[in-house]
Amino acid sequence: MDNFRVAFNAVIPFLCYISSGYLVKQKGMVDDAFLQKLNSLVFRLLYPFMMFYSIYKADASSLPRPFFILFCSISILVVEAAALLVVPRIIKENFRRGVIVQAAYRGNFVLFGLPLALSLFGDEASSMAAIVVTIVAALYNTTSVFILEMFNTKEKADLKATLVNVTKNPLLRGAVVGLVFFFLKLRLPKGLVEPIAAFSSMTTPLALFILGRTLHFDTVKNNLKYLIPTLSFKMVLIPAAVLAVAYAAGLRGVELFLIIGIHATPIATASYPMAQNMGGDGELAGQFVVLSTAACVVTLFLWVFFMKTTGLI
Repeated sequence: MDNFRVAFNAVIPFLCYISSGYLVKQKGMVDDAFLQKLNSLVFRLLYPFMMFYSIYKADASSLPRPFFILFCSISILVVEAAALLVVPRIIKENFRRGVIVQAAYRGNFVLFGLPLALSLFGDEASSMAAIVVTIVAALYNTTSVFILEMFNTKEKADLKATLVNVTKNPLLRGAVVGLVFFFLKLRLPKGLVEPIAAFSSMTTPLALFILGRTLHFDTVKNNLKYLIPTLSFKMVLIPAAVLAVAYAAGLRGVELFLIIGIHATPIATASYPMAQNMGGDGELAGQFVVLSTAACVVTLFLWVFFMKTTGLI
């Protein structure tokens, strides 16, 4: 019963934030223009504060081991490689291939994995998760460009410009500044740290609230043959396989849970606009985001419950 309560308490805030955003949109209390501007504010202002503060307040003893960083990176690249080998053999439509490959590996670790780890492990996970986010975000943003470019049905995109944009990602910039302050042992006055911490705390609830407005279920039936198998692999089968390998490799506790945070979280929201602008099936990409977000309330609960019950965390 204790394990059930821990899993429930870890996941239920996500449901509250997302459902609140959905209900507000349904009631017509806010319009899309307002939410889009708010979403831009969260991405450009609050996320950098969250990344910076998570690293700034870190204890050197809680930084991730090089082996763990290497394992996270390799696990993402292996899943990508497997998807690139399998998906083109099964999916005939070229403009859907890149979207499905991206959906197989690209999770929303920032919005779901990081706060869930903090909820379960507290400050012990803060700095470790923040640095993992930096590595994961860099891999996701860079490799997604190449994958979508491989199956681009439009005119060739400017790859150099896209890679430059990757370096301008607000999350990465916040993390880099945090790392500079951390390694040089620079300290800010309390009057600045407190508002930064407050902005950091606002990020997850507000971002999930905004995400709730994207939940629309009336256009998915035509793509169920792509959605169901891809989401089954993304949120259940692939995390299970990577978790087994991670356990065999000696990862335990918060490290083991962060593996789930990388591989079992919903498909990243950023995959939708990228697919739209790089010749992919934008509608299918959006449906992946919506359905995985809705399903994660159940699947992440089950992952937490399973790991607590079996003593993995």
